[in-house]
Parts: sequence; C-alpha cells; structure tokens
Amino acid sequence: MSQNNKMEITILSIFPEMFKIITDYGIIKKAIEKGIVKFNILNLRDFTTDKHKVTDKPGYGGRNGMVMLAEPFFRFYDEYEQRNGCKPYVIIPSPEGKTFNNEIARELSQKEKLVFFCGRYEGIDERVKAIADQEISIGDYVLTGGELPAMVIIEVLLRFVPEVVGSRESVENDSFYNGLLDHSHYTKPAEFRGMKVPEILLSGDHKKIEQFRKKDSLLKTILKRPDLFVNKELSFEDKQLLVEIVQELYQRHV
Repeated sequence: MSQNNKMEITILSIFPEMFKIITDYGIIKKAIEKGIVKFNILNLRDFTTDKHKVTDKPGYGGRNGMVMLAEPFFRFYDEYEQRNGCKPYVIIPSPEGKTFNNEIARELSQKEKLVFFCGRYEGIDERVKAIADQEISIGDYVLTGGELPAMVIIEVLLRFVPEVVGSRESVENDSFYNGLLDHSHYTKPAEFRGMKVPEILLSGDHKKIEQFRKKDSLLKTILKRPDLFVNKELSFEDKQLLVEIVQELYQRHV
C-alpha cells in the first residue's frame, strides 16, 4: 500500500455496534482521527430486500441450524464495485481458513481496501466464498460469530501500517515480529518484594542492554515456544549470542 493512500476497512455484520470496541479506543481511534485508516461499519440487514430484513434461513438438508443468506453479501459486493470502480480484498473469518499469524497480517497491511464478511449461526452460504479472497482462522475453536476474529485480525494488521503505532521500534520489538518472542520488560521500582530488575538494565550501557535483550528473547523463545525457534533463520549474531547463553548457563552449574 502506498503511504499516500489511506487504508479503508469495510465490515459487514448484523451487529455493527460491536466494532465500537476497537474504533472508539486506543491506537485505532487515533489512527482514524489522523486519517490514516477509514472504517465503514455496515449493517448486513441494509442489503436485504424484504420488509423484515431477514439475513438467515434454515439450511438445506435439515438438522444444521440457520445459515446466512448469500444475497445480502452479493448485493453489498455489487454496490461496492459500482460505487468504487474496483474490487476490494474480501476476508471471511472462518475456522476453515488459514491460521492467522504475523506474516498474514503484514500482507494484509499492504492492501488499500479490505472487506470483512462476519458470519453468524451455522455460517455463511457456501456460495459467498466465490467473491471472497481469503478465509482466515484465529484458532482451532468455535465462536458465535465472525466479529471478534475480524477485530483481532484488524488490530494486528494495523500495527504494520505506518504511523498507526507511534513508535516503529516498538512494533519491531513485538513478539513474533522477527520470529521470536519479545524480551522481558521491567519498570520502577528496581526491587519489588525481593525481586530485582537485572542490573544490566540499570547500567545505562545501551550496547550491553541490547545484547541482554536479544539473548533474553532467544532464550524465552527456546523455552516457551520451541516451535518458533526451530523455524527461525539465525543470523551470525544470533549464533554468537546463543553460544554466550550456553556458556553462561554452564558457568552457573559448574
């Protein structure tokens, strides 16, 4: 996405008010106020044609509950293309999708126009997938609707959009950004209930502090998320730090 273009996120849901959780608070609210990102949160019922604004009906075959109608989604999609003269990138949060991670978030952050179709009940009519670009799962469990997964995906991807998060360094140091867990964080007081902040962090020696943090990040990843570590491509510096970690651990036990 060009830095000169504003990201536009459109959400289609029968509960649009749920999204105030992310648009009315924190960094996303600030990004909206700065004009970095624009949100269109629409009610799916506005794209129905019957007087009762029905968005779901019993599924064919019986015994499978209510299924969301295809027509309102297609009506929205047709109107969007006619109004904007372009095709949006459509995402359906779904347990059938690819498991969400930082790399997917980074890719989505490059899109200028994103659309989220939020399903409910037994899901969305299968034919709606014909106009979807990607299904995304946030984990192997079931939620009552696509709204919460959409919020998670949006929160993560917006962190990669320039200027959404004030400090770029903060984003780059986040867990998973570089394939490792983040290093440990401490603040005042320097000692609390007998637990002390590592002395190196109080030294003012920025080079040593940075090395300490990198080693802490490597060690935490090995101990807590070895699955991440085995997939991490190690730099020469990483390998040097690992040698130092092993040497330090050995010295403590001899």
